[in-house]
Amino acid sequence: MGPPLTYHPAYSAPLPSSHRFPMAKFRLVHQLLHQQGLASPEQLHTPLPAPRRCLELVHGRTYHQAFARNELTAADQRRIGLPATLPLVRRTWLAVGGTVLTARLALRNGVACHLAGGTHHAFPDHGSGFCIFNDCAVAAQVLLAEGAVQRLMVIDLDVHQGDATAAIFADEPRVFTFSAHCASNFPLRKQRSDVDLPLADGLEDVDYLRAIGDLIPELLDQQLPQLVLYNAGVDPHRDDRLGRLCLSSDGLINRDRLVLDACLRRGIPVATVIGGGYDALEPLVKRHSLVFRAAAEQARLHGI
Repeated sequence: MGPPLTYHPAYSAPLPSSHRFPMAKFRLVHQLLHQQGLASPEQLHTPLPAPRRCLELVHGRTYHQAFARNELTAADQRRIGLPATLPLVRRTWLAVGGTVLTARLALRNGVACHLAGGTHHAFPDHGSGFCIFNDCAVAAQVLLAEGAVQRLMVIDLDVHQGDATAAIFADEPRVFTFSAHCASNFPLRKQRSDVDLPLADGLEDVDYLRAIGDLIPELLDQQLPQLVLYNAGVDPHRDDRLGRLCLSSDGLINRDRLVLDACLRRGIPVATVIGGGYDALEPLVKRHSLVFRAAAEQARLHGI
């Protein structure tokens, strides 16, 4: 049996057909993984919505209540880019609970994968770029508050900088943030991660893997985290509509193998989230499935 997977059918909340966020991808990724034999019923775990006390370790009550009640200003709604419908509110709380659950499963099993997550542009008091609550930040704070871990690392390889995650943990020495992203891409105003790796437009597989291939193992050896939260965004792909890097699908899965192997060979549990990706649904879903294939392979190789 492969690694534990976290998923809820409500992740694909309905959106207008003209909306550019590919909300159906969550349901279709689950469907594809099942077809590929990578998501057996025994592997699947169903999350509960994040409790308010957990969410408020990162997000203030004024903000999350305004979102849930559809009372955000028009400007705040535009900055997020998603409508505050009841199904979307439900899936947002569920997805945060899903990343918390995935992190717990990773600590127990060595590796675990979430079929959602990676909303790294959500700040404590506002959302941005299709991100409402910062699921990885909440998961990290929950585990720290419970004493389950004392040191974590966020490895963010989405094409966009994990700006809000960096800002949230800027003064938190127990959480180390690393972001490798396209330098010229959104957000225009970058935050300061513990380590940032800004990459040039058009970077291809070999140079990308060379850029992260030594750095990630070095950071793991320096920081010795007790858990890694890995944002495996697929928007560095050369065909992504919002990315400016030029990775192939082979480059993406080799990136995922590199991160997972670097963690598991050091005995560091790793929880993956799918992050961003913007393209027609069929190729996009195939790209998102790559991290699950890599996790299954690496779990076997490392005897997990």
